[in-house]
Amino acid sequence: MTNWSIFTKEIRISSKLINDPELIAIKEKIEHGKRLDKADGLACLKTHDLLGLGQLANAIRHAHYGKQTSYIVNHHINYTNVCSNACRFCAFYRAPGADGAYTLKIEDILKSIRSASLAGLQEVHVVGGCNPELDLSYYLDMFKTIGSWNGQVKIKALTAVEVDQIAKKQSMSSLEVLETLRNAGLAAMPGGGAEVFSARLHKILFPKKADAETWLRIHGEAHSLGIKTNATMLIGHLETLEERVEHFTRLREQQDRSGGFQAFILLPFHPSNTPLDYLRGPSGPDILKTLATARLMLDNIPHMKAYWVMLGTKLAEIALHYGADDFEGTIVNEHIAHEAGARTAKGLTEDELVSLIKEAGFVPVKRDTFHNVVG
Repeated sequence: MTNWSIFTKEIRISSKLINDPELIAIKEKIEHGKRLDKADGLACLKTHDLLGLGQLANAIRHAHYGKQTSYIVNHHINYTNVCSNACRFCAFYRAPGADGAYTLKIEDILKSIRSASLAGLQEVHVVGGCNPELDLSYYLDMFKTIGSWNGQVKIKALTAVEVDQIAKKQSMSSLEVLETLRNAGLAAMPGGGAEVFSARLHKILFPKKADAETWLRIHGEAHSLGIKTNATMLIGHLETLEERVEHFTRLREQQDRSGGFQAFILLPFHPSNTPLDYLRGPSGPDILKTLATARLMLDNIPHMKAYWVMLGTKLAEIALHYGADDFEGTIVNEHIAHEAGARTAKGLTEDELVSLIKEAGFVPVKRDTFHNVVG
């Protein structure tokens, strides 16, 4: 187990709001410092005792963070929507040469960051499609240009899927690519591209994309280089509850090995403008139960994000009572979720973030990329 663990603090949980006997048993395991197994995770996802499950997750959140909820002043760059993977759940991508396909020039990326005029900008978050025309030099030029503009701003960039694409194009190992990117200014990596760790779903939904083993290996390599990363899971499409639990288990095992995951982000599927638009996506209770289960099972990952872009600000506020301790950031200009029908703003001001956190009954704390308190 890594240094951070929910078991590093004594946790005592009231049974007042817990009505499900299986959750009572899980409560006792947590209080005795015992790691939850797959059967426990499945019981959490299947329970109808939403308040009881929330009480368990909130107790862990409160033991480590109290009422503090962190956020960051950041700016998102979706540098290209050109992608050769053609994932069935993605509304963002365009095939090479298709109408609406774009790739930003480096000067346009810098112009976008500058025009945001964010006071106290901490992070530039860079993700995009797997554009087969882009080679390593594009990313090196981008990172060095951002660093030359403001050396204090951290670059969190590129999913493991994008790193895998670059490695194949350059005939390099993914470790070599990561080392080169780190030397050019890469400070951390987002967690996108994980989807759900299931060979069944990989074959059905995203057969051209890096599989679970590749995703986990690349994050482990990043951790070995001192590059902190996030982890994600996309829910509400064709996955089973058992596959969700397996995903949690594999993330936890990877964290035991390499210890570099900083946060977990739950991503509810938005079906609009995708081949899966006949699905409704996950319900509010399903999202909250899955987030709470993540907090209970991912006992070695420090932070849980209420990713307001995909949750919506109202549900994100409630998520803070179900294990989440981080409200993500200002974001400014997100495109991926919005192409799939997300109705949230493309960005929030710092004042708006602070107001939402306070409205939910928590204390806002500004952080940097590595979850250190700033300001």
